[in-house]
Amino acid sequence: MTILSPTAEPTLAKQPNGRKPKTKFVYLFNEVEQAEGYVGGTWDGVRGLLGGKGANLADMTRLGVPVPPGFTVTTEACNAYLEAGEKFPAGMWEQELDAVKAIEAQTGKRFGDPHNPLLVSCRSGAKFSMPGMMDTILNIGLNDEVVEGMVKLTNDARFVYDLYRRLVQMFGSVVMGVPDEVFEAVITRRRKNAGVDSDSDLTAADWQVVTRKFKEIFRTFTNKDFPADPYEQLKLATEAVFKSWNGKRAIDYRNAAKIAHNLGTAVNIQTMVFGNMGNNSATGVAMSRNASTGEPELEGDFLINAQGEDVVAGIRITQPLADLKAEMPTLYAEFAEIARKLEKHYRNMQDMEFTIEAGKLWLLQTRDGKRTAQAEVRIASDMVDEGLITKPEAVKRVKPEQVDFFLHPQLDATAVREHKPIATGLNVSPGAAVGIVAFDADTAERWAKEEGKKVIMVRPETKPDDVHGMLAAQGILTSRGGRTSHAALVARQFGKPAVVGVSELEIDLVGRRMAINDDVLIEEGDWLSLDGATGQVFQGQLPTVVPDINNPYLLKVLSWADEIRKLGVWANADYPRDAERAREYGAQGIGLCRTEHMFFETERLPIVQKMIMAKHAVDRKDALDQLLPLQRGDFEGLFKAMDGLPVIIRLIDPPLHEFLPAYEELVQDLADLKVRLQHYHTLSEIDTALAEVRVKQDYLERVVALKEQNPMLGTRGVRLGILIPDLTKMQVRAIFEAACKCAKEGVDVHPEVMIPLTSHVNELHVQQTALEAVAKEVMEEQGMTIHYKFGTMIEIPRAALTAGEIAEVAQFFSFGTNDLTQTTFGISRDDAESGFLMDYMQKGILKENPFASIDPQGVGRLMEIAVTDGRIARPDLEVGICGEHGGDPASIALCHKMGLNYVSCSPFRVPIARLAAAHAALADMK
Repeated sequence: MTILSPTAEPTLAKQPNGRKPKTKFVYLFNEVEQAEGYVGGTWDGVRGLLGGKGANLADMTRLGVPVPPGFTVTTEACNAYLEAGEKFPAGMWEQELDAVKAIEAQTGKRFGDPHNPLLVSCRSGAKFSMPGMMDTILNIGLNDEVVEGMVKLTNDARFVYDLYRRLVQMFGSVVMGVPDEVFEAVITRRRKNAGVDSDSDLTAADWQVVTRKFKEIFRTFTNKDFPADPYEQLKLATEAVFKSWNGKRAIDYRNAAKIAHNLGTAVNIQTMVFGNMGNNSATGVAMSRNASTGEPELEGDFLINAQGEDVVAGIRITQPLADLKAEMPTLYAEFAEIARKLEKHYRNMQDMEFTIEAGKLWLLQTRDGKRTAQAEVRIASDMVDEGLITKPEAVKRVKPEQVDFFLHPQLDATAVREHKPIATGLNVSPGAAVGIVAFDADTAERWAKEEGKKVIMVRPETKPDDVHGMLAAQGILTSRGGRTSHAALVARQFGKPAVVGVSELEIDLVGRRMAINDDVLIEEGDWLSLDGATGQVFQGQLPTVVPDINNPYLLKVLSWADEIRKLGVWANADYPRDAERAREYGAQGIGLCRTEHMFFETERLPIVQKMIMAKHAVDRKDALDQLLPLQRGDFEGLFKAMDGLPVIIRLIDPPLHEFLPAYEELVQDLADLKVRLQHYHTLSEIDTALAEVRVKQDYLERVVALKEQNPMLGTRGVRLGILIPDLTKMQVRAIFEAACKCAKEGVDVHPEVMIPLTSHVNELHVQQTALEAVAKEVMEEQGMTIHYKFGTMIEIPRAALTAGEIAEVAQFFSFGTNDLTQTTFGISRDDAESGFLMDYMQKGILKENPFASIDPQGVGRLMEIAVTDGRIARPDLEVGICGEHGGDPASIALCHKMGLNYVSCSPFRVPIARLAAAHAALADMK
């Protein structure tokens, strides 16, 4: 006899005074207005309460979209359950039982009744979409008696036992933790015994045998019988979804997606509809636009005579959605119209799950679809043109990291032409990935994180348990799955190149190897290259190139960002080629040209070393005279590349010993020379060796003389300019001679000279006075006047604290946030990042790496003081930032709040900074 227990109640959390709270924990899909009232009428509040899936199911019900009846158990119930030590909050279970009665009334069926059974699914749904991160259970309500009744009702034993084995398998793996592979092995063995290739070819008798085996597995692993009581199934399924919120894969996913851990998940209980009732039934997943390219076309996968998990799990080879148009044209047209309706309603691309049951279309879910960076940009641009969203909304939708993806490497076209692909699959997430093969997530993560290897993770199909390996890998390759598979969704969200559904790929997980058409054998650890844009897979290590970012949709979105942002975006560039690229990417000036980088060039380094080694003024002057035309040529190229835009040139900053051979290298060379001398026999050989010894000895003596205990806080920057004034005077002469020459040629020049490492106004005054005299001297010689500025880098805390005094001399400030962070924290970046800093972050001592994002309370506070005091002294003071932080979105937002004039970053991050600056302005407006 079937056991029905609508009054059964699990252990409840105790409430004060024994009273049950009035909190509503359960909402039917047709009670969305009540949920809106509870949260104050905001849709964001409804999503927070019902989760994204539950909110959208209720919303679709309100819109008249065909949605199977159901209800949602709220995120508040989940949080209360977890906080109470995994006990249901008082009143919740009774509300869930009442909701079951309500959908019984709506459907005319009864839960657990063999004569007219109601079956339900149990799915999770957090506020933010987390595809595959939580657990799903289908066909709840089945037991032996219900199965027997359904066989009589449907006259289709195969269909019913297919449902039953799915319930036992899902319940076993999701609720009780039985390894899914154990169940799959039974099906594989049954297919082999039956001599068929597909699950759909197995008979009713086959599924009866499989179900019996599944129950035996359930009992073996749990020491319990599979629960026959439908209400116990429902209760345990609800608890399993709640518990899954704190599962490892969910936590890993939230960490990667930066989703808060305190939101909780809702539970959605929904009437089952069946896509496996015959050839007039189907199930599928579809996007309202192409998730890879953004093209305005329906895209997805479906299967005839299947349940939804078959599509997303990659168990069977799916059909493209376009085939549905030919096979079921009327239903395809109905679905296309619903997709248009939902996209217009939500004003975003939709990811929809659907089932066709005996010719009737049902929508099981809709949510904003995960998409690639290219798709995000095109969809945002197109939706503005279509009048669905505004330009500011389009700018806000495109994330800075998505712009970064446009700058990711692609496989070199020449190499691709020269190499034949070994396989081709579905191109579900673009970009190039080159790495060694790892066949499981743990290996991929270990190799990538602990050993620094580049990894391609290869799996038959990925599951939520694989997410940590997917995040660590360069790219993902699977032998099964479609465009809406788990691998495709996760790869697109996190910008991982991926190729899925490579059917010719045979993976031997035990032997740790894979074969392609019996022609190619690849062992774990071998190199693979894959192209997520074309779906091609290559053996070996192909070279990559950085692509051109002149995507018309991206350029359009960035132009809208430029209309919104207040911050200027400049670039760090040392050479004309860098400046040209920066300008092409939208830079409005050069915020940092590091002149010392020019000194390291092969033909110049000997001259620089001659200047350093000079024992007499005349020798030093001779070396500087040789450097002058070289520096002048450098600056001419920069001014021409940035015609009409400002160029900030930082005078020499590092200590002089960096231009000389290392002490240890010189000692070793001298020792080697002395050994070789003992073996020379001719006078010529001895004289040559002795001359080399004298040169090396001179270098060693100079290195020793220049040696400092802490060179980064020693004789460098402004201090070096004061001690060796001819050096910085040469640089300033080169700057202004180049500026005058370019101006005479019609170039609009705006030179700004930056003196580094100022800590006291007096040292800046001494250096700037001397250098301005040189600038005026050059302009007088050339018979023309150039508009210029002199300023300083603020990279020492004392400079920030005395910015008011410094601004009386300097015409501009530029924050060198790398050194400012080091001197504020009192740590060396190189030592910290390879030592304790990562440990600090793992233990939560520091939330962020201060060298990646500006520390707002410390470094940020010093910057704020400097900006405020500096502008009190000089209201028109130009202030910017030129450290690596200039390309970090969080740091850009901080700079916007402080009212800086510009941020400066590497040329490749200029597009990212343009968008991030617009996001900062939009947040400020809000």
